[in-house]
Amino acid sequence: MKELVYLKNDEALTDSLTVAAMFEKRHDSVLRAIDSLLETLHKNAERKMFILSRRKADDGQYHRMYLMNRDGFSLLVMGFNGKKALEWKLKYIDAFNKMETIILEKKTNVWLETRQQGKLIRREETNVIQQLVEYAKGQGSEHAEMLYMTYTKLANKMSGITDRNTATNSQLNDLSTMERIICNAVLDGMTLGKHYKDIYKDSKQKLETMLEWTKAVPA
Repeated sequence: MKELVYLKNDEALTDSLTVAAMFEKRHDSVLRAIDSLLETLHKNAERKMFILSRRKADDGQYHRMYLMNRDGFSLLVMGFNGKKALEWKLKYIDAFNKMETIILEKKTNVWLETRQQGKLIRREETNVIQQLVEYAKGQGSEHAEMLYMTYTKLANKMSGITDRNTATNSQLNDLSTMERIICNAVLDGMTLGKHYKDIYKDSKQKLETMLEWTKAVPA
């Protein structure tokens, strides 16, 4: 499922298409509701709350949509009623809160240093995967280049990250740990002459073991 709230130009935003889907409304109805709001809003407020954008539909054509911040979202859904509507309002509030916390955290030296350190570890992992790609090709793999994406998805999933630029400091630290484990598992596997698919299984198992151990340790 698409993220309810995402980061764009260091601002927490959602969009009319996502809101329509979550609140089970037709997108054209949501667009009309926003258009109606814009007719009565002061232009300064309009620019802050709603941003006209566009999306590519299944028919290949581009259709308009709106990006909106917390204020725009709150104003739009104020009149959405019902039990499900309340549930989604609460989920959106939580999502906006989390994203705004991340925005503040990204401005700290601790986050910037952790992100920089993570880039160095990521570079090391990329170099190791490059070796694995050639290793897999030698074993007959015709899609060895996909290993970069495969291992990236594995590390991100295990650390609960969808976007490194919107990850918390804690998630970035977890990700670095995951990537170090992957590097060691891949290098060990190649040294032992294992099949590249078994090396992936070993990497995944070691990450799962680490997560289980982490959960078992009292906070």
